[in-house]
Parts: sequence; C-alpha cells; structure tokens
Amino acid sequence: MQDAKEEIRARLNIEDVVGEYVQLKRAGRNFKGLSPFTGEKTPSFYVSPDKNIWHDFSSNKGGDVFSFVMEVEGVDFRGAMEMLSQKVGVDLSAYNSKGAQEIAKRKRRLLEAHELATQYYQQSLVKNEHAYTYVFKQRGLSKDVVQTFRIGYAPSSGDALVSFLKKKGFSAKELSDGGLTNRFGGDLFRGRMMVPLMDGAGQVIGFTARILQDEPNAPKYLNTSQTLLYDKGRHVFGLSQAKEGIRRNDYTVIVEGNLDVVSSYQAGVTQVVATAGTAMTEHHLKALVRLSPYARLAFDGDAAGLAATERSIPIAQSVGIDLTIISLPEEFKDPDEAIQSDPTIWQTAIDNAEPVVDWILKQYSQRENLSTALGKRNFTTAALRVVRALQDPVEQEHYVKKIAGYTDSSLETIKDKLAGVIEPDEKLLKKAVAPTEPVKTDASGYQDNLLAVAAIDPAVRELLKDVSEDMLQTEERQALLAFLKKSRTALSDTPDGLQNFDTYVKIVLLKADTRYGQWSNEDRYFETARLVRQLTTEHKQIEKKNLTDQLRTAEESGDDEKAKMVRQQLNELIKEIPRAQK
Repeated sequence: MQDAKEEIRARLNIEDVVGEYVQLKRAGRNFKGLSPFTGEKTPSFYVSPDKNIWHDFSSNKGGDVFSFVMEVEGVDFRGAMEMLSQKVGVDLSAYNSKGAQEIAKRKRRLLEAHELATQYYQQSLVKNEHAYTYVFKQRGLSKDVVQTFRIGYAPSSGDALVSFLKKKGFSAKELSDGGLTNRFGGDLFRGRMMVPLMDGAGQVIGFTARILQDEPNAPKYLNTSQTLLYDKGRHVFGLSQAKEGIRRNDYTVIVEGNLDVVSSYQAGVTQVVATAGTAMTEHHLKALVRLSPYARLAFDGDAAGLAATERSIPIAQSVGIDLTIISLPEEFKDPDEAIQSDPTIWQTAIDNAEPVVDWILKQYSQRENLSTALGKRNFTTAALRVVRALQDPVEQEHYVKKIAGYTDSSLETIKDKLAGVIEPDEKLLKKAVAPTEPVKTDASGYQDNLLAVAAIDPAVRELLKDVSEDMLQTEERQALLAFLKKSRTALSDTPDGLQNFDTYVKIVLLKADTRYGQWSNEDRYFETARLVRQLTTEHKQIEKKNLTDQLRTAEESGDDEKAKMVRQQLNELIKEIPRAQK
C-alpha cells in the first residue's frame, strides 16, 4: 500500500487535514494552535507544511498526516488510509496487490521514458546547429542554465524519438500514455526547443516545447497533455530549481512563462517559478506556501492578467500566502524581455512589488473615468468585489478608506455599498476522540531537544563528545546522534543517511525551528550544556540502579568476589554523579 499512501499524501495538504480539528494560525513558515490532545491554554501544537509533519509539544506526539488521523479519530493505519482516501478520491482497491504493482510499474516506465527522452533531446541540441544557435545565441542562455533545466531540441523528422524509445523497449501504448506521441503515433514534438517539466524532486514528467521560428499556423508553445505523471492544475514549473532560492529569500516570484523562469534563473534571481499561463490554482499556491508564506506575482497588466490576479486573492487568503504584485516598465511585455535588456530592471521591479489590492485598485482607477458618476459606480463595484475577498476586517477597512479617496466619496457611502455581504459562518472544528488513557508527559522528551539544538547549530556539537548512543532511549535518537557527531553542517532536511527515520528527523527540525531558531549562539551553547548534564546525570542514575541490583544479587548468592567488584564500581559511580550535576 506504499504507492497508495504516497498518492494520498501528494494530494493532501497536512495543514488542511489538521485544520479540520485545530484552529491554526500562521507562525512564520509553520502553523500553530491549541493541542487537540491536552487541555492546554497556550498554543504548543505545530504543523509544518514544508516538512509535511505535525508535533504537539505538550504531549511530545508527532508524525505525518496519517498518524494525526490515527490519533484524533482513534483508528488504526488502515482506517486512516480509508478516511483520507475518500477525502481526495483515491480508490484503494486499485492499489491492492496486483493493481498497486501495475500502477507503480506504469509510473516507473513513464518516468524512464521521459528521462531517456530528455537525454535524447539534450544530445540532439548539441548536434543541430540551427537549434544550438537559437538556444545559445538568439536566446542567450548559458551552458550552466541549459544543463540545470536540461534544455534540449526535438528533431523535425516525424518519428525520431519514437524510433529511439522503441529500440529501448517501450511500446507505442506506453509512449502514448506518456504524452510523447501524436494521434498518428509519431513524435508529438518536432523542430522545437524542449524544456522538461519536472516534479518537486527533479524527475521529468512532461515537456513544454517552443518553436524555433514563429509560423502563422503553428502554436508558439506546445505542452504535454494530462497524463499519469503530469497534472497541469498542480504542476509548478521550476520548483525543484527554485526551492533553495525561495527558502533563502523567504518569498517566491511567480511568472506566467516557463522561459521567464529560465531567464530569471540565469540573471541570478533563482526563487522564480511559473504556473500554467494565468490559471493559478489552490494546488499551485499550496505547493509554494510550504516553502514561504510570501509570493510576488508578475502577471500581465492587461484585462486577462488583472482578472487572474483578482482571482488569486481569495485563493491566497485561504492558503495563507501574502501576495504582492511586480510591475515591469511599460516597454517590456514580460520578465524575459526586461532581463535581455538589463537584468537590474527585473530585480528592481521585484524589489518594488506592491500589495496586491493596492495594485488592483490602481489598475481599475486607470480604466474608469472617476470624474463621472458612471465611472465611480463601475470602479467601486469592481474595487469592493476585491475587498470582499479579504478575510481580515482591519485590512478591509484600510481599503474601504482608499476607495473613498479614489472616488471622493464619504466613508459611510462606501461602507453602505459594501454592506449586505453575507459573512461566512465560523468554521466548526471536528473533535478528536477522547483518549482512553490520560496523556502522559514524555520524561525523555528533553533528549529530542538536545538533538534539535545540535541539528541546527554545529558549533554546539563539541559538547556531544561524551554522549554515547546507549544514553538515548530509541533507535531514531541514536541514529541521529551518531550522524550529528560526524557531521559539521547544519541540517535543513533529512540527510540521505537518515531516510529510514525521515519523520522523526523532520519533527526534530520542527522543534529546532520553533524552539531554538531565534536564540543567540551563546544561549544555544548553554542550553546544550544543560541538556548534556541532564542526560549524563540520568544515565548515571540508571547505571547506579543497575549496579545496585547486581550487588544485591551477588550478595544473596554468596558471590563475594562479584560483590566486591560491583561495590567498587558503584562507589566510583557515586563519586561521579555530583560532578555530572554541576
């Protein structure tokens, strides 16, 4: 059922599921709320969309979306799978034994075909002088960027790719299912620059293809259609390349064109992604909010772009993204054109992004004659439609005043026009099942705190030299300790050597972010020293109890030699305990 689990996880956002039971509020990149498992008054329950995990500091529980449903609903893993599969429309029967293996096999084959196609297109680019000149000379792309985005060229002959892939063992049906062929069974992409569409992990799942020379009856761009791998409504172009830049800058730049992303990346602005045209969906923004709650849109300022921007406001509000708008100088139609002229123009436009509602109000004000009653009516109707999408009443009032200023109307008049909007009912939260036993405090939870501070601050790891793996209580703690003692870099995600403990490592990193992320280097060092002393003292107390039990057994059995040896070890340990407590 692993494939079914991953399919469900891919379709869900953990914050949406948890949000049905917990009133969540954004806290930086995470969400927090009151624990559904304890009667706490101060929020200590956190959800990390980026890491796809949750953690309850009050009970030291945590895990992925499946473990959360298991806890709140009191069901086993299969029960959680069934509940979540119904929520996202995944048919579990298709993943049972043979069905699951068949779907997994089909996906693997399609991924293999797309990987080989990408390599074929890359080789074709090098061999075709016309395509080489277009990519490197006419578009001015560097070799590094071409390699990063794996750009290639589809030969103009009718079945070059099909012949190549059939020789590799792929059937005509597999190539059709992957969206690589046309209705006649030949190559879908011909005589075009090929830009692979990659998922978040960097696997090629489709292509966008640009014709080298514009022709009257040929579409400039040709894209992969919906397949088992590629979903236009969910795919974010450039996400795998932009992740690091988004985290580093703490905002995403969203553009319309895929090649705008490529040009921007080459210009050094790497936190840029694209959606499918202007049709931005909730799935797009949910993929981005996991990396940062801030996004800057660079859509066209025409009527279509304005409408798309307006539609994005309620979506962004529901997802928890703060939107601003990038405006290019009028002489440039898109970011790529601005970058070709001067890359600093693009960076300046990004730096000067303005709040989305301010931008929309300005656009509407320029489209109407605000000196006439009709113009004022049309403007206020359109402007208040935008304001009604805002969820915060203070933010609404701010823009109501602006609308009044634009139209030279009284505040009361604008408020009267806004009135009559039906406010959404307060969200009713589901209740977690009552625990069969009282929630107990995890006495060893401080061990996770020690690993958390050491995970994000390599400077404190020198204090771990006297901490042995047997001092920690669980296998995942021992594995993480061993890794940290060898590593010299801060962790931001689960490293390759700890993939078997992925969920635990992500919980530790969430703890590190929420508890120690804002501490000074000195405070983290002293905290580590305190936790090491606590761990050492506890370990010696356990050793003392074990030796005491051994001494009693030796004395009761009359083994004087063993009793003497154990008594000596016990005396030495008792002397060490006060030192460990200092």
